[in-house]
Amino acid sequence: PVTPDLLMTPSDQGDVDLDVDFAADRGNWTGKLDFLLSCIGYCVGLGNVWRFPYRAYTNGGGAFLVPYFLMLAICGIPLFFLELSLGQFSSLGPLAVWKISPLFKGAGAAMLLIVGLVAVYYNMIIAYVLFYLLASLTSTLPWEHCGNWWNTDLCLEHRGSTDGNGALPLNLTSTVSPSEEYWSRYVLHIQGSQGIGSPGHIRWNLCLCLLLAWVIVFLCILKGVKSSGKVVYFTATFPYLILLMLLVRGVTLPGAWKGIQFYLTPQFHHLLSSKVWIEAALQIFYSLGVGFGGLLTFASYNTFHQNIYRDTFIVTLGNAITSILAGFAIFSVLGYMSQELGVPVDQVAKAGPGLAFVVYPQAMTMLPLSPFWSFLFFFMLLTLGLDSQFAFLETIVTAVTDEFPYYLRPKKAVFSGLICVAMYLMGLVLTTDGGMYWLVLLDDYSASFGLMVVVITTCLAVTRVYGIQRFCRDIHMMLGFKPGFYFRACWLFLSPATLLALLVYSIVKYQPSVYGSYRFPAWAELLGILMGLLSCLMIPAGMLVAVLREEGSLWERLQQASRPTMDWGPSLEENRTGMYVATLAGSQSPKPLMVHMRKYGGITSFENTAIEVDREIAEEEESMM
Repeated sequence: PVTPDLLMTPSDQGDVDLDVDFAADRGNWTGKLDFLLSCIGYCVGLGNVWRFPYRAYTNGGGAFLVPYFLMLAICGIPLFFLELSLGQFSSLGPLAVWKISPLFKGAGAAMLLIVGLVAVYYNMIIAYVLFYLLASLTSTLPWEHCGNWWNTDLCLEHRGSTDGNGALPLNLTSTVSPSEEYWSRYVLHIQGSQGIGSPGHIRWNLCLCLLLAWVIVFLCILKGVKSSGKVVYFTATFPYLILLMLLVRGVTLPGAWKGIQFYLTPQFHHLLSSKVWIEAALQIFYSLGVGFGGLLTFASYNTFHQNIYRDTFIVTLGNAITSILAGFAIFSVLGYMSQELGVPVDQVAKAGPGLAFVVYPQAMTMLPLSPFWSFLFFFMLLTLGLDSQFAFLETIVTAVTDEFPYYLRPKKAVFSGLICVAMYLMGLVLTTDGGMYWLVLLDDYSASFGLMVVVITTCLAVTRVYGIQRFCRDIHMMLGFKPGFYFRACWLFLSPATLLALLVYSIVKYQPSVYGSYRFPAWAELLGILMGLLSCLMIPAGMLVAVLREEGSLWERLQQASRPTMDWGPSLEENRTGMYVATLAGSQSPKPLMVHMRKYGGITSFENTAIEVDREIAEEEESMM
């Protein structure tokens, strides 16, 4: 009998074998829960404990929940599913995935730029966590009392400062808690800087903590998803236990109801500010990781038929619930502190990234065995932050190695080490006396309007240029069903229109960055704006490169660059059905189609329908253009 191998020439057989071996060499998750827990660990990170309460605190408390859930439904869930679908269908990273439409490959480059900038300062926050974690290894927490060399005359221990009638015997409104001075004057040593233009000296204790953070990240991503996929079994589940314990302790404190009431009561006048809506959209992106390429990277290591539809709702809803629980834990402590200080909840602590490093450390001093609780809390923050940092680094490494697989994939560990060293050196400015100013600048501009432009471009390129029908058919190939009206409506209209409106509104209602009472100079604001624009400029730059690589007139070049490449589709041979059979490696004739029919049981009626849909789509594209 004629075997499938005899239907192919030796050269064709070699091409297919190389393609299959190469796809297999890329690696996959070793278990079904690896992907789900990695996504949960990636999404449920420091943003839920540090960023979400901070954004809610500065944007009207409970009023922030209204735009948050609205953005989750309109943008978060649909775009989350879109990014997972792209990654799983192609098994490619953020750069190589744009074989779907090479004209928009610049969006992948913009993703890498954004995730690179975020990874630099995100690991600095992990360094702060390590600093506090090591400082908790003592019998008495160093931020529990005044009288240290870093304390000022304004330092006053606020515990037990009320008399029997609840009146404040002293004017405590002009005092500062020991935990706040420990953070600002000892950890940051911000008094040694005159501003962002004069950062001062490098803080060697922070420098070493940052080095330790990068060493931990490198060791955990050394073997890619095979190693990090096992670590998340602990790092993605342990934080929930500690968070629940801290929540129970927080709500039992006197005055906690004040903070919870402030957290739950919407102040609707805040909804008239564009800043609240922008912050809500950015919180979705930061928390769910949409637009950073991390979801796409994780999904690219899935098997072809993994149920990412189910995983989408598990991760997104679990992430929202975690954010709310973390908000309760934060605001219950804020309510207690407001009662102790005799001031409104919104004036309890200074607004800024240090909220979790001021309020929570002070809360730890109120518990029995405070060093033990402090160590557990900061160990929880460490595990939360590392999960997200793993994804950031894996996104960069996967994207570049997919572009140069024959050179970099065999040396992936060395390449990962070089990336970590380069980012460590870039982050040294954050370890100076004025490093917090640079961190705020990166936080405000690295992934603000640039991230929105990238997500809008991705959504429009997939649904409008590649085609919503073709994309839904690809999902049908993977999952066995097509996305419903909700996803189609969001992908086509609601998600891009909402993000575009927010983008325009944020430009019109632009507000400069501040840190406490410090206002950034004009040159720093300009630097931040250029930082955001650089990611946007990657998109037209990528278009220019794609057009120059084609031949013909300008219109013909645009048409050719916008179409999928010949090798676009599932990475493994057995998953290439329908229209993708004709694009198997080495296909110069109908032979590969015959091979596929003999090896994988023929072509199904759905695949015949898919071929006809392709013809219809091609006709629609020509008429649309």
